[in-house]
Amino acid sequence: MSDVTEAAVAALNKRLGDEGFDGSARFDIEGEGSIMIDGNGARAAEEEAEVTLTADAETFQQILEGDLNPTAAFMSGKLAVDGDMGQAMKLGAVLS
Repeated sequence: MSDVTEAAVAALNKRLGDEGFDGSARFDIEGEGSIMIDGNGARAAEEEAEVTLTADAETFQQILEGDLNPTAAFMSGKLAVDGDMGQAMKLGAVLS
């Protein structure tokens, strides 16, 4: 697990709290690895998910820090979404 992935897992678990995420999502961070988010919280893993979001490390970091809205990242082409858009929107609300 890269330092970027490790820090992202910690930040996501802090945001998700004890509730986890109702559904499953995977972040693919280009050149760094993948993060799964589900009812158990966030962890470094590459598993099947209802939605997969792909971005470079800089974009992902900006989203986590609140400097970039996930919807704006998607609309500008910095964030690719593959799968259930409803799950992506629910996750976007958690990250905003």
